[in-house]
Amino acid sequence: MVSSVPVHIPKSLRVTDDQFLEIVKANPELRLERTATGELIVMTPTGSESGNYNSELTTDVTLWNRQHPTGKVFDSSTGFRLPNGAIRSPDIAWVASDRWNALTTEQRKGFAPICPDFVIELVSETDTLEDIQAKMQEYIENGCRLGWLINPRTKTVEIYRPSQPPVTVSFSTPLSGEDVLPGFVLNLQTIFQD
Repeated sequence: MVSSVPVHIPKSLRVTDDQFLEIVKANPELRLERTATGELIVMTPTGSESGNYNSELTTDVTLWNRQHPTGKVFDSSTGFRLPNGAIRSPDIAWVASDRWNALTTEQRKGFAPICPDFVIELVSETDTLEDIQAKMQEYIENGCRLGWLINPRTKTVEIYRPSQPPVTVSFSTPLSGEDVLPGFVLNLQTIFQD
């Protein structure tokens, strides 16, 4: 019988790209990220409620993408190698077809060296708001064109765009995919019902 043992990773631990890949291969059951400075981040599994919200949000983006096949949709288990060297896994990501098709087959199989054009992060019970806000800013600084940070606790969304400060709206405001996801509108009140 195998028993589980908690793993504590010192904040000062830094790993190279090769070391990160070895750790990921040796621990496929873990959700891992790596910051631009090499800090290893072990993400806890999401709670059932957050998992349901993630599934609903991913479904909405995927259904839009099937009607407007202009890119690829990715779930929360997908890692992307950002231009700053970080390896991040947004809850939901979308990459435009022209940018995805410019990658080699090998690049697509690993952590694609690309920042998604669109990301959604959902604040879960285990997230620190400041950390996830910094992650959203990192996406924008690395080429993301639109990002939504959805916070079920406050029933608000922070909208991130390049060269602009984040804008906060309530769940009652339908979200627009703007020129990144043309025609996509998300009504959060249908997903986050009391």
